[in-house]
Amino acid sequence: MPQTVTNITLSNGLQVMLKEIHTAPIISNWVWYRVGSRDEIPGITGVSHWVEHMQFKGTQQFPAGVLDKAVSRDGGMWNAFTYMDWTTYFETMPADKIDLGSRLEADRMVNSVFDADEVASERTVIISERQGNENHPLFQLGEAVQAAAFRVHPYHHEIVGDLADLKTISRDDLYRHYKSYYQPNNAVLVMTGDFETESMLARIQELFEVIPSGETPLRRARPEPQPRGELRLVVEGPGETAFVQDTYRAPAATDPDFFPFVVLDSLLTGPSSLNLFGGGISNKTSRLYRGLVEGELAVSIQGDLPATIDPFVYTITATVHPQRQPDDVIRAMDDEIKRAQDEIPSPEALARAVKQAKALFAYGSESITNQGFWLGFTEMFASMDWFDQYLDNLAAVTPEDVQRIAQTYLRPQNRVLGTYLPTGNGEVSL
Repeated sequence: MPQTVTNITLSNGLQVMLKEIHTAPIISNWVWYRVGSRDEIPGITGVSHWVEHMQFKGTQQFPAGVLDKAVSRDGGMWNAFTYMDWTTYFETMPADKIDLGSRLEADRMVNSVFDADEVASERTVIISERQGNENHPLFQLGEAVQAAAFRVHPYHHEIVGDLADLKTISRDDLYRHYKSYYQPNNAVLVMTGDFETESMLARIQELFEVIPSGETPLRRARPEPQPRGELRLVVEGPGETAFVQDTYRAPAATDPDFFPFVVLDSLLTGPSSLNLFGGGISNKTSRLYRGLVEGELAVSIQGDLPATIDPFVYTITATVHPQRQPDDVIRAMDDEIKRAQDEIPSPEALARAVKQAKALFAYGSESITNQGFWLGFTEMFASMDWFDQYLDNLAAVTPEDVQRIAQTYLRPQNRVLGTYLPTGNGEVSL
């Protein structure tokens, strides 16, 4: 990020990050909260995601249904996302209309209504969302694998929550969660785009600094014990397609091992996108694509290495070729992983993997909205320095680093190997 970022903390603890970008008359406004499914306990799993939904149900100043029309009328877009480690809300609008987004975020930081009828209505919506996910084989398989990988840590459960909890979470549970975590000293406000910093900061102070700070929420730390050996599981369900997920315990985003792991991922499957708005790039030069897809063992291959606060997992997902069996895919995947462990990658292979990882990062960092995303996203698990140093850290990775990561993390004792076996009775979405 070559442009200067103003990074200050208001008197109530709200962190404010402002970056002027005068390439287009657009401003992207983000508010990030340090709360996600990582902060949930059994009985209220899914509460963070549900609270996010309720934030669109209105306040007295901005009743439900009014804002969609107002944002659309002004030519803007808005959305929200709940993740394991965070929840975020954003509006990207014409520069002269962004005050609507600012007023909205200041108001719903403290004044969301949580009407009982709206809670009941949204319960139906979220349960339907959960049940819709269950129609996807990869959701079923991924949930089973994630639960097996984490017995203690709250990364154990899916962001949408467990169905048993979605049926019993109360309005008071939701409101208590909202009041505990939605406060200025637990939030980061990011604004990027066509504005003047001094005047924009004054407006933000006017809107947000009057909101009182609260007690800093407790974020539970329950480290996951080291795995005691390989776990294998099988999920059966409707459909005609088999899937394999090869999942390994992986380092946190702030661990020095994360960057060589990014390069290893690029070498094996093509680089993973960390940006919610970033598109993918071709992975046809990756080892597993060449070995499995071109070898007609799999229809597709994909890697996923999320950036998280605590150690999470690296997952390789393969869609099994109709004429092959999951065991054929597993053997081929294991052969390629052993190759990565036994052989130091050539300088050419390493350079290509680094180049692709850099390219994906660059593609996902160009727009005003993307830059707003990155500033807030990296503050959720590290700091802006993590973003600024990302390309340099990738460039510093050596062939020996990549081999070491493969040897250290991609061991059978460190993995959960999941297979989805279709029963053939009915079509399901992939």
